[in-house]
Amino acid sequence: MIKYKMFSACAASIIVAAHSYAVTDIAPLQLATTFHAEQDTIGIQNYWVSEKLDGIRARWTGSQLLTRNGVPIHAPVWFTKDWPNVALDGELWIARGRFEQTASVVLSYQPDERWRSVVFKVFDLPSSDASFESRLKTLRLLIDNQSNTSLSLIAQHKYTSLRVLEHEHSRVIAAGGEGLMLHNQNALYHNGRSPDLLKFKRYEDNEAKVIAHVRGNGKYSDMMGSLIVQTKDGVTFKLGTGFSEAQRLSPPPINSWVTYKFYGKTRYGKPRFASFLRQRDSLDMPR
Repeated sequence: MIKYKMFSACAASIIVAAHSYAVTDIAPLQLATTFHAEQDTIGIQNYWVSEKLDGIRARWTGSQLLTRNGVPIHAPVWFTKDWPNVALDGELWIARGRFEQTASVVLSYQPDERWRSVVFKVFDLPSSDASFESRLKTLRLLIDNQSNTSLSLIAQHKYTSLRVLEHEHSRVIAAGGEGLMLHNQNALYHNGRSPDLLKFKRYEDNEAKVIAHVRGNGKYSDMMGSLIVQTKDGVTFKLGTGFSEAQRLSPPPINSWVTYKFYGKTRYGKPRFASFLRQRDSLDMPR
């Protein structure tokens, strides 16, 4: 039987130090606000809607790919060949439900042939001071006629009512997707959290740092039973569901970051029904 191992903060810091990368200055990214279906007063017809992809958020500066933290992404030369020399916001993506594989490929220091399965799905033009609808028209001109298939504009659609939007949301979820993104057609690009960029999901998600492991009971007596985690806002809580047996045998280390899903918050600010989704690579964490 494999015995459950406790990780130390010291060991975690050694791991982080061994995987340090240079950070390049990057303009702040536009971030989404959560949309709830009962919010039917926003005027759905004024929004362009795309699928929310479960990939690695990235910025093309016009000459270099960076993570959302400004860390250089080591893509093969052929991958970015002939891309426009303007800044682009997008997601490095393989397919629905393939986040871990995507992260393994695009956050590797040494690029390899696995990049053949990756596409940079573009959804915005951050350097433009035009409305989103105008930015979308420019993106179509920039991307639709270029020959490198590693660059693609994410499909944007309009819907006439909340009922039709919810139908599309259900279709995407049933197909293994995460949800939808809603872009206000008249909105300017906004650095930071924007009320004009909305994410429509069945649940909310967030990141938290692992600060302790709790040994399991019963069938989990030789494994991790739960994690004690702390959010960026300082809220501490126990995360005990959503783990596979392999993850319980080798849990996320102390000081690493994990993504969890939840359904609203208690009056004390703790997430309701929190469940583990995945461990985050330090290179893909928001600032």
